[in-house]
Amino acid sequence: MKKLQQIYEGKAKKVYATDDADLVLVEYKDDATAFNGLKKGTIAGKGVINNKVTNHMMRMLEKEGVPTHYVEELSDRETLVRKVSIVPLEVIIRNISAGSFAKRYGVVEGITFAEPTIEFSYKNDDLGDPLINAYHAVALGLATWDEIETIKKYAFRVNDFMKKYLIELGIRLVDFKLEFGKTSDGTIVLADEISPDTCRFWDKDTNEKLDKDRFRRDLGGVEDAYQEIMRRLMGN
Repeated sequence: MKKLQQIYEGKAKKVYATDDADLVLVEYKDDATAFNGLKKGTIAGKGVINNKVTNHMMRMLEKEGVPTHYVEELSDRETLVRKVSIVPLEVIIRNISAGSFAKRYGVVEGITFAEPTIEFSYKNDDLGDPLINAYHAVALGLATWDEIETIKKYAFRVNDFMKKYLIELGIRLVDFKLEFGKTSDGTIVLADEISPDTCRFWDKDTNEKLDKDRFRRDLGGVEDAYQEIMRRLMGN
């Protein structure tokens, strides 16, 4: 497999074409952004951690019946994935009140829900990724009803597995964001990443934040938190 020209650069990753039209190479960066890019910085070693944690989770989720774009980890920062067209919906699953949910509805952080919630936001930086419902998504041609039902099914399956897996490692899964893509034949698969950038992880006993909120809220210890997540998940 040969790495060719860069075809995309986002806030956290670069994507390169390869000599296989169905595969692309993703390279994880140490750049950090928050509040739709208004806050910018660097988290040393973040790219390596997010790459390895994402691949670790995706390999396990494949065994749980969730198809993903993951193909092969090539290096500390680089992974080979299936080329997909991203469905422009960010899918947010919440188990505990935190972040924008707590702010939006005027509740304290830390309320454990009787059952998980799901919400969608329209993946559009110019509009600030506004909340969107399924009817709007279909009306705008972002996804079909069948695709939305498939995405919801997989998202809750991801949550069920990750909650059980992480609590055994002393981590509460507060909430997380997923993105899905369509392969060349239209199959919906889990894409993007699952990492301290895209999930809220709290220590089970102390509720210490072990995720990107440490960067967002200037709490300090950002690198240590990311490293602690990788240590608990992978032992290194």
